[in-house]
Amino acid sequence: MNNQIWLMTSAFKPYSLEEIIPKAKDTGVQGLELCVFPRDGLRSDHVATHLDYETFGPEEAKRLLERFNYEGLRFSIGSYENLIGGSPEVRLKNQNHLLKLIRIAHLCGGDANDVKVGTFVGYNDELGIQDGGFEKNLYEYQRIFSPIINYAEELGVTIIYENCPMEGWRSKTWPFTYNNLPGTLAARKLMYVLIPSRAHGETYDPSHDVWQHIDPADVIRATDMSRLHRVHVKATRNLVNPGSIYWGAMYPKQYVNPDLAARAGVPIAEHDWDRHPYEAMLPGFGGYDSMDWRNFLDTLMHAGFDKPFVIENEALKSAHTGSIGATMQGFKAATLCLAPVVWPLKRDEGYAYHDNRPAYITENIKDIPVVTMRELQ
Repeated sequence: MNNQIWLMTSAFKPYSLEEIIPKAKDTGVQGLELCVFPRDGLRSDHVATHLDYETFGPEEAKRLLERFNYEGLRFSIGSYENLIGGSPEVRLKNQNHLLKLIRIAHLCGGDANDVKVGTFVGYNDELGIQDGGFEKNLYEYQRIFSPIINYAEELGVTIIYENCPMEGWRSKTWPFTYNNLPGTLAARKLMYVLIPSRAHGETYDPSHDVWQHIDPADVIRATDMSRLHRVHVKATRNLVNPGSIYWGAMYPKQYVNPDLAARAGVPIAEHDWDRHPYEAMLPGFGGYDSMDWRNFLDTLMHAGFDKPFVIENEALKSAHTGSIGATMQGFKAATLCLAPVVWPLKRDEGYAYHDNRPAYITENIKDIPVVTMRELQ
């Protein structure tokens, strides 16, 4: 019971890394998941770029590691895009961006320094709407990710997938909301069989299962803990929503002509993310959410989870307000919510992290060239 608590930097989009570091230290956390999204990507929600991925080399890696050693912080990197679906041009661009991040993680020590690469897999909707579409997506994932994971394994880097189904990633007119392959535990287990390498694993975010009425503690009990490298801390409040009365709980709210819907007295989706009735929150901030955090954390501790918790602030009452003050309050509240379960109790300090980490290895960083998917296949 001495887990690190980190912050995800997506909530600090307007700020530089130099400005983020003191804010992180002010919350009392021990690390950062550095968002390194492509600057010209299609996503506009919860994205940020806090490393220059185009110019990153050995000197930049050495400076970054030394700075984090000096500050007493740790880091990983991540970018969350669709890598197996969308237009062929965009998906290839996203795949090549992931390869750049794997190289950056390698230059920063990779698994030896516990620098992981967070990502989505995405979903190929053209395959998904066909008969057997889910299985076809599994094999498309295997085809695309096998060379990526082989490359990461050769460099001593682990790729970790987040389980967000990205339910608003397609238009509100799209009939289903499953848009990221590792969005279910079954998919993740199938993915590890298709690609048995240990160079990939997962980041588990319990909030995505809560609005699907799944107990995250049950998911943890069924999870291969050797694959679990991070836990994203984000909460969900399930809403009593009239839409569920009309559309049920098995399917997302659908969209029809607004005039037709009005004449029938039927609610329809107002925007792409208005498909399921929930509110994004942070634990301990702005009231109760719909999850038993104590049970979830106790389950993780009992299962031997000793890796970082990463607070991902997308809360409606915190980062979503656009107020840096509310954003920081949310981060601090979530940190204190976790502390009594994941940090030891010290007589005079209360619950506090005991730092017994070795410093980052910063020597003998050798450059390697940037590669593309064309070169790997």
